[in-house]
Amino acid sequence: MITTYLEMREHPRLQVRWPHRGGMLLRLDEPSAPFYRYLYERMGGEPDRLRGLSDADLRERLTDPSLDVFVFFLGGAPAGFFEFDRRQEGEVGLTRLGLFPEFRGRRLGKWLLAFAVDAAWDYEPDRVWTSVTDRDDARTLLLCQWAGFVPYETTRLSTEPEG
Repeated sequence: MITTYLEMREHPRLQVRWPHRGGMLLRLDEPSAPFYRYLYERMGGEPDRLRGLSDADLRERLTDPSLDVFVFFLGGAPAGFFEFDRRQEGEVGLTRLGLFPEFRGRRLGKWLLAFAVDAAWDYEPDRVWTSVTDRDDARTLLLCQWAGFVPYETTRLSTEPEG
């Protein structure tokens, strides 16, 4: 797996026109573990990542004041979400961002990323960072660069068994 780490050190002023009517973005104050699991799995997250966590452990993580989950609704239905990690002082990590499969291809990803970038800078960090892997959509790296992220490191994790 190849992972590219990206950052931005100043707030870009992105000009994106909202493509749809009936959209709404909400920050979850106290996300429930089952709802988060639903969001994560619908977005296409790796199920094994959450499988080992009990609902109590996941809820404890989700109610950490340094973690934020924002859900995008379209026509009253959840359409995607993004997540911030602010545990490192002066930094906001955009650790998750994605649309549910049925909402992809509608020109919503660019808007959602632009909103996430603006929301991250509302915390007035010194740095906003994210990462992209080769398992993500091929356009994701270009989209992050469009939004103002600059690659600073690439790593390769071998999935081949040694021997």
